[in-house]
Amino acid sequence: MYTPRVARLAWILPTVLLLLSLHQVVTAINLGKTLDEGEAAVAEVIRYERSDRKDVTHVELDLLVRLGDGSTIERNRLALPYSIGHRVEEADSLEVTVLPGGGQEVVITQIGRTQTRIAWSNGAMSFIAFLMAFVGVFSWNRWLARTTT
Repeated sequence: MYTPRVARLAWILPTVLLLLSLHQVVTAINLGKTLDEGEAAVAEVIRYERSDRKDVTHVELDLLVRLGDGSTIERNRLALPYSIGHRVEEADSLEVTVLPGGGQEVVITQIGRTQTRIAWSNGAMSFIAFLMAFVGVFSWNRWLARTTT
């Protein structure tokens, strides 16, 4: 009775996984574009926070970027992948690449390529999960269509 409705609603899962995969691909492209086309600048680390708790692990920082023309850009609560956050832990200032108006306006130069690879990897993994979910939901809906008619 409810099984066909649930099977149709199950299409939400592959849809969300596909959107997640596309988001990660766009993020990787934007990171690469900023690194390739952006201008070099120096950012002052205003705040660095690393949580090593078992239930919550994250690295977050606030930056004040000084551009070549004398203007400044402030970026707060920038999340970094936990696995590479230690690379910028003790720094008072960081070299960054800035592309005003870009999808990723400020990228820490030292870890930018690693972040790009992580985004590509996340996109690939979520696409594989999408394919598996798609096949499962498609097969289930097809099986239900055959058995209920």
